[in-house]
Amino acid sequence: MSVRRLAEDQFQPATFAFNAENTAFEAATIAKYPEGRQQSAVIPLLMRAQEQDGWVTKATIEYVAEKLTMPYIRVLEVATFYTQFQLKPVGTRAHIQVCGTTPCMLRGSDELIKVCQHKIHHDPFHTNAEGTLSWEEVECQGACVNAPMVIIFKDAYEDLTPERLEQIIDEFEAGKGADVPVGPQNGRHLSAPIGGALTLLDDIKPVRTNLDPKPEPAAEAVSVPPADAGHPKDTAPETDKSLKTPVTAPAASAANAKEAEKGESTTTTTSTKPAAKRGSKAEGAPAAEGAVAGEDKPKRTRKAKPEGEA
Repeated sequence: MSVRRLAEDQFQPATFAFNAENTAFEAATIAKYPEGRQQSAVIPLLMRAQEQDGWVTKATIEYVAEKLTMPYIRVLEVATFYTQFQLKPVGTRAHIQVCGTTPCMLRGSDELIKVCQHKIHHDPFHTNAEGTLSWEEVECQGACVNAPMVIIFKDAYEDLTPERLEQIIDEFEAGKGADVPVGPQNGRHLSAPIGGALTLLDDIKPVRTNLDPKPEPAAEAVSVPPADAGHPKDTAPETDKSLKTPVTAPAASAANAKEAEKGESTTTTTSTKPAAKRGSKAEGAPAAEGAVAGEDKPKRTRKAKPEGEA
């Protein structure tokens, strides 16, 4: 990008001021932003000033900087950075921006530039003898489908031929630029095919669309168990909430439960002392032969008498 500088002093006006309509626009634009953020209005005000005078002057930059309480250098940075701001005098009736990017170049933008050189001036950013017309070459302006194209102020003129551009320039020179239709100049609608649409011409009613009501499925009673996704999958006895303490003797507990079912009133408790060896004495008492300490003695049974005995 080339360095952009302000116009020479001989072209600079001494002062700048908005007209009545733009003064109201200035107040309304600044009021859109909260207190302390008024500097956000710098681009709208510069663009409005350019629309009023045709280009951005040094006096305009000073005026905007004072209105927004900004340093002069900050406003100058904005004006010189964006190529939409014209820093030198342009045509008072038309400033033509010719797109020269690849799609437009392939469609004949070089011929459009030759028309501007012939009818306005050989060099860009130079006005014609009357000061009413000027031109420049710019980068892509977003209408590649309608190439080649030009922009005059805010309006785009697309699908151009050299002959049609000459007619447009003549109408702007005569002060009739407002009568020139904007957009495609070959009769097509926006970016539609030339001559109108060629496909999807039949009026076909779809069998079913997403807008048609769909039959509701028959409601069925489905029993869904409660979800236990957040519950632990631990089934160990120690996690049984009904137990106050962990089970330490599962076998004894099972025996006690079995005796309770039979209705016995007492339960046999297992001695916590180790069993004595066979033939040893337990706590000084002689142990019966063939008996183990801690075990119950075998019960004696009465022998049946033979018949005939008293």
